[in-house]
Amino acid sequence: MRPLLERDLSIQAEKRFLSGAREAGRFFMNKSNVHGALERLVDRLAELKIPYAIVGALSLNAYGYQRTTSDVDVLLRREDLDSFKKAHLGRGYVDKFPGSKGFRDATQNVDIDVLLTGEYPGDGKEKPIAFPDPAKAAVRGDRFSLLPLSTLLELKLASGMTAPHRLRDLADVIELIRINGLGQDLEDSLHPYVREKFHELWLAAQVSDSEE
Repeated sequence: MRPLLERDLSIQAEKRFLSGAREAGRFFMNKSNVHGALERLVDRLAELKIPYAIVGALSLNAYGYQRTTSDVDVLLRREDLDSFKKAHLGRGYVDKFPGSKGFRDATQNVDIDVLLTGEYPGDGKEKPIAFPDPAKAAVRGDRFSLLPLSTLLELKLASGMTAPHRLRDLADVIELIRINGLGQDLEDSLHPYVREKFHELWLAAQVSDSEE
């Protein structure tokens, strides 16, 4: 057997590639386990009359930026998280670990990551922008509740500005600007804390790959 060269693709890497491609296909056909977990979650939140907002990569799809993800991110109030866990832990849901905010949909094998009203994005330290109350901030469609695009942008900007491991949030902002054709004047409606960074990323979004 000839030695494996750096230009050769390992069997394990090829399997991961094919698995990822299949899962991406299921995701964009709304047939993935993530979509199953999302629908189960919002149904149970509705039964308990708990206000929420779906955030994270899933919410980006609503604003034209197609992204896959392996989990569901949801914004809740602390008291509503406690109510949900009291009603559903052990009934298809389990804690990710003792004392965790997040939990796991055991039927779909999907993590549910929870962000809490009043917590701070990015490094978690106090700053002028915090996660809002979904009862006041969320916009409701026929099936799901999300945050408005402007609020999502503010949170992603504040996150990427303060946490080096969250630079993907800044890349998301660039893509959202491009895909939605957002104007530079939008910065005037954003919180002053993030305006300068939005301006910087808006300029970056005006450069296409062919111009680099």
